[in-house]
Parts: sequence; C-alpha cells; structure tokens
Amino acid sequence: MKIKFGPAGNSDSFYAQGHTSSLEMPAWIAGMGLNAFEYSFGRGVRLSEAKASEIAVLAEENGVQMSVHMPYFINLAVEDAEKKEKNIGYFLDSLRVAKALHASRAVFHPGSASGGDRNEILSRAIVFFREIISVVDAEGLGDITLCPETMGKINQLGDLQEVVALCGVDERILPTIDFGHLYCRTLGGIRSQEDYAKILDTLENGIGIDRAKRIHVHFSRMEYTKGGEKQHRTFAETQYGPDFEPLADLFAKRGYTPVCICESKGTMAEDARAMRDMYLAAKANL
Repeated sequence: MKIKFGPAGNSDSFYAQGHTSSLEMPAWIAGMGLNAFEYSFGRGVRLSEAKASEIAVLAEENGVQMSVHMPYFINLAVEDAEKKEKNIGYFLDSLRVAKALHASRAVFHPGSASGGDRNEILSRAIVFFREIISVVDAEGLGDITLCPETMGKINQLGDLQEVVALCGVDERILPTIDFGHLYCRTLGGIRSQEDYAKILDTLENGIGIDRAKRIHVHFSRMEYTKGGEKQHRTFAETQYGPDFEPLADLFAKRGYTPVCICESKGTMAEDARAMRDMYLAAKANL
C-alpha cells in the first residue's frame, strides 16, 4: 500500500463551494489530489449503514480510502460493568457502520488516566481492550483495524508508550500517532527531525518495523497549555508547531506507507494536500 493523504471531515471550502452532502465528498477529495478521508463518529454514530454503503461505492470509484473515528467518549479504563457494556456498544455500533463504509481503520481515544496509579489504569485498559477485541471478533467485525490514538492532554491515557502497550494486545492493532497531540503533551517537545526520529524508533522497537511503517497518522499544528492540548490550528499559523516537513522526509527515507489524516482547523483538505506535496518533494530528493 502506498502512502495516503486526506482530511478528517470536510474543509470549510467544501461547504463554501456549495456542497452539502457527504455523497459529494469522495469526488471533491479526489479533485483535491487526495486519496483518504476520515469520517467522524466523535459525538456518536449518526450515519446509517445504508448511507455509509452509498459513500463506500463513491469512495472506491474515486480512489479514496476510508477510515472512521469512533466516539470520543470511549474509555478503556472504566471499571463499572454498565459503563463497560456501553463502551463495547460504542465499538460495535461504530464498526458496523465502518464495515458498510468499507473503512479499513477505526481510530479511538484510549480514555482517562486520572484518579489512580497510571500503570494500574493502563493494565486495566489492556485487560478490557482484550475483552472488546474478543466481542468484536465474535460479531464478525475483526477485519477492521483498530487504532488507539496518542492523546494531547497529559491527564489522558495515550502517551506514546501507553499506545505501544495497547498495540501489544493483538498484532492486528495499529497505532494512530497524532504528532500534534504528542507535541502538546510534551509541551512543544517536537522541534527537530531528531525528535521525530526518536518517536519512529520507539515505534519500530515497540511494535516492529513492519507495523511501524503502516501506522495511522493524525497531524495538525496545535496550541497547548501546561495541561497539554488546547486547540487545533492551521498550517498558515506558523507560530504553532509542529512542522510536517521533517516528518515527511523521514517517511520517505524509511519507506513508511502510513495513512496520513490532517486535522487542521477548517483547512484540513488544503493542509493534507500540502503534506502530500512535502512528501513528494522529499521522495524526489532521495
């Protein structure tokens, strides 16, 4: 699989040009020179399987690889039986629609790390994640790759090592490395190509080079506070980091083929195209 680029959701320009339906999205994305799209179920699964199937046909016709982002309220660290049942439901509801959408990957937030020992919380999350995967497999939904995401707030479960640990539950799991989130939770700790290289080295050592090369990527410039993530920014707002160009160079040099999803605020398709151009320039310079 070659590297792919696309947005999370539709840019402001999509609507400004008079588009109103998600059925118009695949052709528009392809027209932007992009080949991936992430559909958000962040605030709940509100897309019907019938509509998802329609989008799937159009996405395939236009060469757009689909992924989904599962509800933001997923929390692997819950202990209450009723809350666990709800979380399993979030996975199943999301994955049923993802299957209709022909989405190959499903991103999710691991949950909260507050209210106890962080290692104990992670251990509990790993046990529950195993349980969820068993249910997902039993429901015939195990062919969609689950992608736990690195998180931007320090009190959230999802630093780099924690996501690597979650990926250890099953070899089918791929991490979603949100470099903007890692930038925030390290309070601006990604400033050079060496900083990016350390992240990729950690991945290669933790999940193996083959899986590391196929990671799911989220990227945008970010604003942060002492607690981590504050908000997403655009590529035009260069006072915020991190920069994609050094990472694009590493992807080219190391032969990585991730799905790169841009989460810029309102300019996600335009900035995804800028990411693609940076990568192509890096490839041309090898």
